[in-house]
Amino acid sequence: MDEKDIKRIEQVFKHHIGILSEDFQHKLDIVVEGHQMLSEKLDRVGGQLDQRIDRVDQRIDGVDQRIDLVAQMIDRVEQRINEVDVNLSKKIDAVAADLAAHRADTESHRTGYQVSESKD
Repeated sequence: MDEKDIKRIEQVFKHHIGILSEDFQHKLDIVVEGHQMLSEKLDRVGGQLDQRIDRVDQRIDGVDQRIDLVAQMIDRVEQRINEVDVNLSKKIDAVAADLAAHRADTESHRTGYQVSESKD
C-alpha cells in the first residue's frame, strides 16, 4: 500500500463521513421541526383551554349570582311566612277570645235560649 492508496482511502473515508454527517444533520433538522410544530400546537391548545376556562369561570360566576338571588328570595319567603304565622296567631287568639266572651254571655242569659254542646 502506497501513499496514493492511503490518500484514496482517506478521501473515501471523508466522503462517507460527510454523507453520514449530512444525513445526521437532516434527521436533527426534522426533529427540531417536529419540536417546533409540537410547541406551536401546545400553544394553540393552551390558548383554547384558557378561553374555555374563562367561559366556565363566567358561567360559575353567573350560577353563584343566581344562587345568591334564590337565597335572598328564600329569606324573603321565610320572613313572610313568619309574618303570616304571627298574624294568624293573633287572629286565632282574637277568635278564641270572642268565642269565650260569646259563651260567657250566652250562659249568663239562661232564660230563653241555651247554647250547649251536644253529646252524641
